[in-house]
Amino acid sequence: MGRSGHACSVLGSLLLLLLLLGPAAAQKGSTWKTLSGDAPAVIAKGGFSGLFPDSSDPAYSFAASNQDSAQWCDVRLTKDGVGICLPDIKMDNCTTISDLFPKGKKTYLVNGVSTTGWFSVDYNSIDLTNVTLLRAILSRTNRFDGSFTLVQVEVALSQYKAPAWLNVQHDSFYSQFNLSMRSYILSMSKQYTVDYISSPEVSFLKSLVGRVGRKTKLVLRFLDEGLVEPSTNQTYGSILKNLSSIKTFASGILVPKHYIWPVTADNYLQPSTSVVDDAHKAGLEIYAADFANDFALSYNYSYDPLAEYLGFIDNGAFCVDGLLTDFPITPLEAIGCFSNLNNTKADHGMPASFLYPFLTLQLLNLVLLLISRLHIYIAGAPLVISHNGASGDYPDCTDLAYQKAVQDGADVIDCDVQVTKDGIPICMSSIDLMDVTTVASSQFASQAGVISDIKAVAGVYTFNLTWEDIANNLKPMISNPFGQISLSRNPRNRNAGKFMRLSDFLAFAKGKKLSGIMITVEHASFMAEKLGFGVVDAVIKAVDDSGYSKQSAQKVMIQSTNSSTLVKFKQLAKYNLVYKIDEVVKDAAPSSLADIKKFADAASVSIKSVYPESSNFLINQTNPLVKSLQSAGLPVYVYLLMNEFFSQPYDFFSDATSQINALVHKGGEGGGVDGLITDFPGTAHRYKLNSCRNMGDKTPYYMLPPQRGGLVGVIQDKAALPPAMAPEPVLTVSDVAEPPLPPGWFGGEGCGGSLTGGAGSSASATATPPTPPRGSASGGLPTWSSGTTTAVTTPTGWWRS
Repeated sequence: MGRSGHACSVLGSLLLLLLLLGPAAAQKGSTWKTLSGDAPAVIAKGGFSGLFPDSSDPAYSFAASNQDSAQWCDVRLTKDGVGICLPDIKMDNCTTISDLFPKGKKTYLVNGVSTTGWFSVDYNSIDLTNVTLLRAILSRTNRFDGSFTLVQVEVALSQYKAPAWLNVQHDSFYSQFNLSMRSYILSMSKQYTVDYISSPEVSFLKSLVGRVGRKTKLVLRFLDEGLVEPSTNQTYGSILKNLSSIKTFASGILVPKHYIWPVTADNYLQPSTSVVDDAHKAGLEIYAADFANDFALSYNYSYDPLAEYLGFIDNGAFCVDGLLTDFPITPLEAIGCFSNLNNTKADHGMPASFLYPFLTLQLLNLVLLLISRLHIYIAGAPLVISHNGASGDYPDCTDLAYQKAVQDGADVIDCDVQVTKDGIPICMSSIDLMDVTTVASSQFASQAGVISDIKAVAGVYTFNLTWEDIANNLKPMISNPFGQISLSRNPRNRNAGKFMRLSDFLAFAKGKKLSGIMITVEHASFMAEKLGFGVVDAVIKAVDDSGYSKQSAQKVMIQSTNSSTLVKFKQLAKYNLVYKIDEVVKDAAPSSLADIKKFADAASVSIKSVYPESSNFLINQTNPLVKSLQSAGLPVYVYLLMNEFFSQPYDFFSDATSQINALVHKGGEGGGVDGLITDFPGTAHRYKLNSCRNMGDKTPYYMLPPQRGGLVGVIQDKAALPPAMAPEPVLTVSDVAEPPLPPGWFGGEGCGGSLTGGAGSSASATATPPTPPRGSASGGLPTWSSGTTTAVTTPTGWWRS
């Protein structure tokens, strides 16, 4: 056995050891950087108020179901001194009171500010019996509005078995009406266990010192730095500079999250402040507020709320003592499953740190050296496949998007192939440059025209321009699928990056720690028939020229919605072929499965085919499509995953990780997919590292898939139910079968050829006749007819509209 063989044998044995060790070797013993050393607390603001109206019975019940989060109640007093939980002092902002008492509008001074609305101090508790709750944030679903009555503080303390946090926001306001918030809170603390009491008023907290139980924590709540605290007449920014004085009457502080991680005016993170360390040095716990999965997070978090939570608890420098959130499940995931991870490119169960207790330093260095020299990469399920690179962070198919995808741990990076006027295959997510470049503001905008075979609106197509036209005169344009609701992606880099030819993409990917590449080919029939361009042959030549046929470290995957395209690839090359099912279907007929098996090695399906939904709610319908495809020997990749909360049904808690977990979890109905096609590969890769995978019956409840139709079942108003959905169809042979691709010529890059697809009513193409590629016809040029226009191909191809 030679040296390399011996090294591979040693390495193989070590990798086997790592596989056997698996999750049992995971390090979770590091001490939290909280004041106590315990895990940070999760405080559910008004219960699970991200789903249900704040302070409603289902919000509290849902959050308290496993007692892992404290229940926050904003205490308000009625005219007869009864406490109610309500998120706003103005009742008309969160209840139906203005409908029941249309003449009840009043104007009062609230902390010196004239405020107009409906107030609890004007009504007895009996008056409020029929008042119901509304969502306080209008962007959230209205289907629970008006269904749930107000919750009294006593009910919240006695019924929902979880740590209790009472927040008193306006003690001085209630004193104007001869109501004593202090007396009320002291009465509640004697009757019930109250774990936390917070207030932004220093005098109120001081009045409680020595009068509440020792286990009750008093917490000073900080408002924005420039606001004035009413009892000291100091701004909160000034009070923050003297934390030692707070220790005399409180055990902790609650601050808006921007006190810790400030953001710029354009919503990018600035360096963290020292406030967490300062609080801990003063002996104070520090809690961070204002977390919600469906708010516009800093762009640095790539719309991933779990990443934001980790930034406050697992950044290596500090950890807050608690998180106040509308979505308590996501920080529970962060604390229980995603903290203290070794964020390497290795999947969970095999991070490099697992080697440390078992190997000498010399042997460890040898293993790491061998891994780097041999470019070893083992991709565990699910396979993370980029969609146009990390297109959630950078413009599609640019060098920066691909670099970020590799950096973020993608297993496979992808190229959607289009063709230029001079016959060069390029990576571009759309054949229409209007979708993904600045062509609309360029000198080429006048070439826009309608090609009904592609789309019904005018476009400027890749085959209208040469590669030099595109590379030198246009800029990329980041995709913004939710731009209409101001969820723009990474605006500082909206036009960053360079376009890439297919050959550039292949050269970039080769040698990277990737398990493979995916090349998507659409419009092959159009290119052959209307442009005379053989895109299949062009792709094969580019792959061969890049040396992929001479290596086995990275597999080449070809994806298409067209069976005819995959059939031709199967005839001409040995690639891993992926059939993209672009219809939403619930299952595949056995005959269609047999047909797909003839030309494909895997299938990609839409998320809605796995988890059907109506009006952004999961419906009670289980689709067996994934299991049917897998039973036929076809791995299943699901598309398209995005982090933006508008892309996920409410049942996934506006949390991309929760959606990924449901798709991957093998115990879920219809889950267990083999791969994830995503705009944000970093989020999917991190999921693979989490320490709560493969726990079986011990899996935490927050890492279990949601019950289909469970959230819809909470809707009490039948008129508010999402519309019923007819079952999706079954994929049949007729949906799969297609006629063979028409012949198309390809002479290769730099052959001197020219493709022209003009705008308006006519266009032409001329080029030097290339040598027919393998598998293409050399004679019998076809005739194409559309309406009254008829044209005959030249040996180089043509296109005419």
